[in-house]
Amino acid sequence: MKRECFENRELSWLRFNQRVLEEATTVSNPLLERLCFTAIFQSNLDEFFRVRVGNLLRKQAEDPKKKDSVSKMKPQAQLRAIYEQVRALSSARDAAFHEIMDLLRSEGLEQVTIHTATPAEQTLIADWFKREIRPVSMPVIVDKGKPFPFLRDRALYAVLRLVSKSGIRMGILPVSDQCQRMIRLGGGRFILAEDAILAFAHTAFGNSRVIDRTILRVTRSASITPEDIGALKTGDRRADMEMMLAERNRLPVVRVELSEPFYQPALDYLMKQLEIKSDQVFYAKAPLDLSFAYECKNLISNPKLQYTRMVPQRSDMVTEHRAMFSQIRKHDILLSYPYESIRPFLRLLDEAADDPAVQRIQITLYRMARDSRVIAALCEAAGHGKEVTALTELRARFDEQGNIEWSKALERAGVHVIYGPEEYKVHSKLLLIERKNRGKTEYFTQIGTGNYNEKTAALYTDYCLMTTDRQIAEDAGNVFAALKENRLPEAQQDLLVAPFGLLNPVLDMIDTEIAYAQEGKDAYIGLRVNGLCDKKIMEKLIEASCAGVKIELLVRSVCCLIPDVPHETEHIAVRSIVGRYLEHGRVYIFGTPDRMRVYLGSADMMPRNTVKRVEVCAPVKDDALKQRLYDEFKLQFNDPVKARIRTSDGEYHLPEGGNPADNSQEVLHRAAYERASKLIQLENEDSAS
Repeated sequence: MKRECFENRELSWLRFNQRVLEEATTVSNPLLERLCFTAIFQSNLDEFFRVRVGNLLRKQAEDPKKKDSVSKMKPQAQLRAIYEQVRALSSARDAAFHEIMDLLRSEGLEQVTIHTATPAEQTLIADWFKREIRPVSMPVIVDKGKPFPFLRDRALYAVLRLVSKSGIRMGILPVSDQCQRMIRLGGGRFILAEDAILAFAHTAFGNSRVIDRTILRVTRSASITPEDIGALKTGDRRADMEMMLAERNRLPVVRVELSEPFYQPALDYLMKQLEIKSDQVFYAKAPLDLSFAYECKNLISNPKLQYTRMVPQRSDMVTEHRAMFSQIRKHDILLSYPYESIRPFLRLLDEAADDPAVQRIQITLYRMARDSRVIAALCEAAGHGKEVTALTELRARFDEQGNIEWSKALERAGVHVIYGPEEYKVHSKLLLIERKNRGKTEYFTQIGTGNYNEKTAALYTDYCLMTTDRQIAEDAGNVFAALKENRLPEAQQDLLVAPFGLLNPVLDMIDTEIAYAQEGKDAYIGLRVNGLCDKKIMEKLIEASCAGVKIELLVRSVCCLIPDVPHETEHIAVRSIVGRYLEHGRVYIFGTPDRMRVYLGSADMMPRNTVKRVEVCAPVKDDALKQRLYDEFKLQFNDPVKARIRTSDGEYHLPEGGNPADNSQEVLHRAAYERASKLIQLENEDSAS
């Protein structure tokens, strides 16, 4: 029976991306934001093919009979289901894109093609091609007598079928990354570079007659296993990663996208050269690269077409005129991004860098902003002679190159850079500052749900806890001591630390709620995570449901547990919020409000987090902060606008009849504005008196 409660991980992720696409069709969203959701959908799908489909194809080649542990599906069955669903989703994306562009036309924004351009515009486009593309273009003739060119991952190519007596003959013209993507034709009218290049590409191939033409885009796998890393080992972790990145750029093609139907024998030849099958070929009626959607915001200035601007506000737990150390010493501080500003955390780092009493700073780094103030503060601290240790995770997928460069910058500044255990990513968000105060050492610990990244702190919902709790600091110190010795941290007293000290305590706390329910007492579990697919946790939640525990799961992305299955999950409710901000916080609540235990941290309920990474979650001990986290969880879980409700068939449904003003993200932002306004008013009154 339990199998009916589980969904395949990959198919669950596709349901999530469907929810993203639904935001593009939600009429209450501003038009330009709807357009951006089509781009987010596509970017998500690109990464899904690069990572998840790449992994599946590899598994199929290595062990085609090995089943997924949750859904018991073999790789081929998963791939077949993925391709079928992606085709349906791609058609929905195409329809959404064209509907949005039709509506934007009346607002003055219009994408044209060479056929819909005016004669004057056609002349302008032809001149652009002659001036910007033709002098630097590198056309390639492809036929059976010439080697097939390498096609870069996610790059765009104009592909022409040329007349040939000898058989297959094609011309390929790359769309350069150096040329502007949107060619403005006046007002809000524009043509995409690939459409302009495709229209005039034949001029690059002399007198060859063109029979048909299409835009082509390939997606390459990004699946590199630990075995691959081992094969490339040099003894220098950073050099190994740089070689791996170069290797990843040449991994096999996992998908081909075309803008137009193409001559089948020529397409067969392409598939043979790229070593793919026909079910890996997808046609799109929308542009193959939708990233230009973000640029459209610069073409028209009508404010009703975008979200109302909201700025992260001051936290009412922090005052401007007192040092962060003294404020954290007085009480634990909780920040909620992006409703509240990351500035107090940055102040803490800046003050630590300048304070002569600070002796040591230790931090784990996963993804940083391009112009990172966090990195700047760490470098400044090292420059002031402090002992600074930064664990920089080189394997943060698709941020590897940035982390390599940051690690070099940190080392140049005198920071001790470490990389942690070789086979386990360090995904925790942990900071420990040691400071001398009147001859004694005091500790300031910060635990977060999100990265130390100023950019994402304005886009992702996350929590940041700062505390002077001695046991938490001792646990954090043990974590850093282990990482500096290239070993995995042991289980700790207060902190939940994966891979050895997170899963079992979570299971134990679920067991506690089961015991309460079996005694006829109220029992409750609330989890807010990005993903849920750890089978041990799901089976324990089913056991808790059968015992009568009330379970509320707020899961943004992958959720392999299906609620409301009779006699199995009927006491489990699942919600998912996809909205203006990316829901990223992880909060665990065990027990009813009168006795609840609350944790926040970096770990989702997925095997990669619970047993395959170094993750850290911290108990929230302050009663007021626990209540705040509980109240915000309930607010979001009961969101009448964006909290999609999962039913026993696995589908998600938007609530009906909700007032857009009650969108929980909007409510939380308004509350942050109100708290900041009251704080400023109080400060003004104090200064006046």
